[in-house]
Amino acid sequence: MAEKMSWEKLLSGNRLLDKRKIDQGGTRTGFHRDYDRIAFSHPFRRMSDKTQVHPLSPNDHIHSRLTHSLEVSIVGRSLGMSVGEHLPLPDGINPTHIGQILQAACLMHDLGNPPFGHAGEDAIQLWFSDPKNAHHLEGLTPEQISDFQSFEGNAQAFRIVSNLENNPGNGGMQLTCATLGALMKYPWTSDKIRGKKKFGAFQAEKYLMEMVAKETGMIKEEDGRYKRHPLAYLAEAADDICYRIIDLEDAEEIGVVSHSKVKSLLSDICGKKPDSKVSKRKQISSLRSASINKAVNAVSAAFLEHEEQFLSGEIPYDVELISLCPPDLKEALDRAKRYAKKHIYTDPRKMGLQLGGYKHIGNMLELFCTAARQRIDHKYISYHCEQVITLLKSDAPKYGDDLYPALLKLTDFISGMTDHYASRLARQLSGMG
Repeated sequence: MAEKMSWEKLLSGNRLLDKRKIDQGGTRTGFHRDYDRIAFSHPFRRMSDKTQVHPLSPNDHIHSRLTHSLEVSIVGRSLGMSVGEHLPLPDGINPTHIGQILQAACLMHDLGNPPFGHAGEDAIQLWFSDPKNAHHLEGLTPEQISDFQSFEGNAQAFRIVSNLENNPGNGGMQLTCATLGALMKYPWTSDKIRGKKKFGAFQAEKYLMEMVAKETGMIKEEDGRYKRHPLAYLAEAADDICYRIIDLEDAEEIGVVSHSKVKSLLSDICGKKPDSKVSKRKQISSLRSASINKAVNAVSAAFLEHEEQFLSGEIPYDVELISLCPPDLKEALDRAKRYAKKHIYTDPRKMGLQLGGYKHIGNMLELFCTAARQRIDHKYISYHCEQVITLLKSDAPKYGDDLYPALLKLTDFISGMTDHYASRLARQLSGMG
């Protein structure tokens, strides 16, 4: 008989490395507490100055990683409560709990993203992959090297919440396993990558990922990867819905694309026309709201229709829930995505700032890794490198430290930077600040 996941285990309220019994009754459940712990954390606060699409935007209406994450969490909560009404839930679990799990998972989905959006992620990957920087990785295992050469915001988010914050080395925020399972879009390590260059946990957190997978009953494949937690598909769908729709709204707000084009694309999604008597901003807002509502209903229905396939792990990780929606809605959302890719994500101002950010991150990695290596190997440390060590404070390596955790601390430091801090620090380190 084929292996199958069960909602009883998938919705585990047990906390990572916290042996205390969690009572899901009352007005503030363990899943609700997950959300609160994330919202009050320092990494979450810093997302207010991290790029969503348009770096260092002078327009206050444009989304940051923080406002994007808040909106994704709202959509995730709606999806969770909608499907929860029709799932065979175990005793003590109700649809509100499913909404809380997804709300928390969505709130932290971008927590590990470095400054300057995906350009920051690419900058870290490519710097460590450049042959001229290979000497910085000498002494690491192939698996450890792949963590840096394939650096992933998803894995960094899992590292933050499961290891670094609140209780370092002892479960981090000690979130419930159900919430952590819903977060893990790619439940495998960097040495298990297939297809998309994505993974969900560094070697340092591999044992924590395996603990979550075991606690929630996720299916383990022969190659050591795990089948996704079914709620991870809904968390991904919440993100997809938001960026396909709201990126259009942002682009219209700053004049990258025309009002008429955005109105047309959103009208195709929701099947409605706006009131021409209200302001342009209100027209787009009403279409955005209607589009999100239609997408949420369709995605919820698609998930429920394929519930058994999600539980058996038959649906591949790279199948998006939107692709299982009715053809007319799927095509309208895909059309919006294609348009954004061609006309919004290639905007000259955005590209120029991202290229600048790419250079900043490369320069900082060169300085930090050189200083770290000198300190670890107890070689002569230049004045410049000594200043870098001082700057790193608690993230600075010490003589005799192992290289792998030392380099992880450096990527923790860089990926935790806000856009403005990274720009300012890079200028100062180059002598131009």
